[in-house]
Amino acid sequence: MYDAILIVSFGGPEGMDDVIPFLENVLRGRNVPRERMLQVAKHYELFGGVSPINEQNRKLINALKLELEKNGPQLPIYWGNRNWHPLLVDTLQQMAKDGIRNALAFVTSAYSSYSSCRQYLEDIARAREAVGPNAPRIQKIPAFYNHPGFIEANAANLNDALNRIPEERRQEVQVAFTAHSIPKSMADNSKYESQLLEASRLVAEAANHPHWRLVFQSRSGPPTQPWLEPDVCDYLKELKPGSTTDVVIAPIGFVSDHMEVVYDLDTKARKACEELGLNMVRASTAGTHPAFVGMIRELINERMSSERESCVEGCCPKGELMKPAGASDPSRP
Repeated sequence: MYDAILIVSFGGPEGMDDVIPFLENVLRGRNVPRERMLQVAKHYELFGGVSPINEQNRKLINALKLELEKNGPQLPIYWGNRNWHPLLVDTLQQMAKDGIRNALAFVTSAYSSYSSCRQYLEDIARAREAVGPNAPRIQKIPAFYNHPGFIEANAANLNDALNRIPEERRQEVQVAFTAHSIPKSMADNSKYESQLLEASRLVAEAANHPHWRLVFQSRSGPPTQPWLEPDVCDYLKELKPGSTTDVVIAPIGFVSDHMEVVYDLDTKARKACEELGLNMVRASTAGTHPAFVGMIRELINERMSSERESCVEGCCPKGELMKPAGASDPSRP
């Protein structure tokens, strides 16, 4: 039924010369002031203009290749991004040249919302249209936020983080599961928040840790527009002084490290913790954890024997109302 796997991701710059063109791609068609774009560019400057996301995807692809070579199915893997090289349209052109007719797409986002699901379907459709009649047919693997492999990988990473805290303090650690905030108007028309809550609960239960809360990060857009809250830094300030000494931040909303993780958590939230006198440990993302890579293979096998549509009803509604001006992408895996 399928003759290739397509990894679809957000993309990220790999040097200072890439940063502004990359951000212009991200913000094209959105009413975002250039001053705001230049502010975000400074985040990338702190890391030499390099986002971790492309290298993370290379590692994931290599791990998946080994998994498929060992356990099947034997399918070639291609990779295309929304906003930076390798761009989706270029990848689909190569797939067409290679004679690929039916591909299965794995998008590096576990949840349902316009930006993390439907928009990728639109990206794929535009790329296919640009390639023309020889473009491969592509079906997307549905959201996998509650798949046992995703939960197992995140629970193992949470336990690793908890084990970095002295045993006598471990039971009282506050765990903050974080995800990219989105406008309330978008959240109210998708299952994004409820899926995040379920994933957080499942991971906390698997790690046998009762003290947790879902919080958000990386909001953008005008201050007058309501977004999902609380922000992770506001949550840290709410913790009762003297009764909380340790915090684990677990980026459950992301499948790999990227700029929103290394800046908003490893830089900004860590600084807030230092000022508040909190010991912060950041849990790893699913990345290339064996359970996560094995999950992808399971999902591929399930799709090869199923005729389900890519998106179930209500997953990620269509329509311009789902594209608020200035909204960031919660998937940015």
